[in-house]
Amino acid sequence: MSKNELKLSFKPKEVSKKLLADLSERAQDVLNKRYGLGVDNKRRTLEAIGEEYGITRERVRQIENAAVAAVKKGSFFKEANSKYFTEIEHLMNDFGGVVHERDFLESVSGDRNTQNHVHFYLVLADAFTKLKEDDEFHHRWTTNPALADKVHTSIRNLCQQFKDSDLVSESDLVGNFLNELKDVTRDPRVKDFAKRWIKISKNLGSNPLGEWGLSASPNVHLRGIRDYAFLILRKHGSPMHFTEVAKTIEKTFGKTAHPATCHNELIKDKRFVLVGRGLYALAEWGYTPGVVADVIRNIMKKSGPLTKQEVINRVLKERHVKENTILVNLQNPKYFKKDKQGRYTLA
Repeated sequence: MSKNELKLSFKPKEVSKKLLADLSERAQDVLNKRYGLGVDNKRRTLEAIGEEYGITRERVRQIENAAVAAVKKGSFFKEANSKYFTEIEHLMNDFGGVVHERDFLESVSGDRNTQNHVHFYLVLADAFTKLKEDDEFHHRWTTNPALADKVHTSIRNLCQQFKDSDLVSESDLVGNFLNELKDVTRDPRVKDFAKRWIKISKNLGSNPLGEWGLSASPNVHLRGIRDYAFLILRKHGSPMHFTEVAKTIEKTFGKTAHPATCHNELIKDKRFVLVGRGLYALAEWGYTPGVVADVIRNIMKKSGPLTKQEVINRVLKERHVKENTILVNLQNPKYFKKDKQGRYTLA
């Protein structure tokens, strides 16, 4: 058992055998196949079972529902409910009371067959409520529907704090979520719960560097070289040559990144600004797109007339070019002129 597993005091296969003992052979077989209780651990669809028996999927559903109802009326169910299912209920409460189905089952056991048996108990016991997957959330279970509603609302509020390009560390994400949860629960384990509750959201996700944001963002759901390049530059914190960006992508993510391809991708993406020969920066750092003349014009639009040295100093903060390149651009009468104080201004 891994250190992250929740320990069961009983053997699920033995409990399930007793639960199914009073059923007909076909009813047992349908439940075994529907919930993956057999040796192959495979959960079969209604259609697959129907084809095997030569009956419709609706007839299989009827047999399944009748079998589940029969199990609940069976001689062993009351004992299982008060003893074994209650133990799982306690585990779920210790896990946060609202759980991502896959995460909870994997925490109960690393064995797929055991996971399938526990899932079967979640279906059987009245203590558990299944909340089906939708556009916002993954399949989840709860022992407290009222708590689940509050958690859902808190997650929605958390998502609204993000713009498409935002990225935060996991600790900052959890901190923001805890602020949303102040009126939800006073349980001292709320920080651990928060980390698990975040995982039920489809709208939040993490990128390969462990940073969190909206799952639909290209900074989280990476689709190509330009998205990996964005993370590399953001982590580096200063302009990089596209050949270095390509090398770092391969080293960090194990992705093949040809320098020429990298250059072509970056130059087409508004998130990046070419600030020198082959040097790229992020637009969010305040760099202005365009050639040197465009940079000078934007600076003057904001600051008004400037001395030659002031222009040079400001341009060098945005472009890795020689001072002479800046001076040559300043001499262009189409764009710039000198005023009576010898300062440069827009023509």
